[in-house]
Amino acid sequence: MARITNSDTLPFVESRYELGMLASQRVRDLNGGAEPVVDKGNDKPTVVALREMATGKLDIDNLRHEFIQSYKETPAISDNEDSLEVAVAEDPKLREIDAELENSLVDEPMSLEEEESEAEESAE
Repeated sequence: MARITNSDTLPFVESRYELGMLASQRVRDLNGGAEPVVDKGNDKPTVVALREMATGKLDIDNLRHEFIQSYKETPAISDNEDSLEVAVAEDPKLREIDAELENSLVDEPMSLEEEESEAEESAE
């Protein structure tokens, strides 16, 4: 494949925003030693990640899961090794954004009735 465009990958993802997030996650995986599922050739990891997504050979659901897990709060071992403390982000707005992002990527799409109900609630 000589050139990859956004439109080549959009059938496999929900939006250009998600495409950017998932492609960046795949690039981190490739830079970390993951084997590409397409011929790498002389291409940079970014191009390889987009080519993998465009071919449909890459498990997009697994990639979404990896992306979400990479931004979740991770437990940190305290001085007392019997207990774990969760490292919490200092900014509550960031925690709220993380929760919204995780819910939007994991939840099933809302029905039209649910969307209308949510829109009415937010308008009040």
